[in-house]
Amino acid sequence: MVEKKREFFFYVLFCADGTLYGGFTVDLAQRVATHNAGKGAKYTRVKSRRPVRLIYSESYEKKHDALSAEYHFKHQTRAAKIVFLKLHDVQLPKM
Repeated sequence: MVEKKREFFFYVLFCADGTLYGGFTVDLAQRVATHNAGKGAKYTRVKSRRPVRLIYSESYEKKHDALSAEYHFKHQTRAAKIVFLKLHDVQLPKM
């Protein structure tokens, strides 16, 4: 039996208030649903930030790499985050 390799994801959400949130997960669909249910990260529990929309994700073989991507994204200015997303062909949704 072939064992499936585990994937680790760095993802970016576009929040209802126009802010950006970066996170880490092993299950994208479940994690986005958790955020939208108000049970995700403290940041997305704020009602004005929901609903959230997944606008970018990247998979990694190593957990460390996904966590590193999340850390680097979160510690940038909004302008730098937007540049990162544009470099990855992501258009921010209209509010």
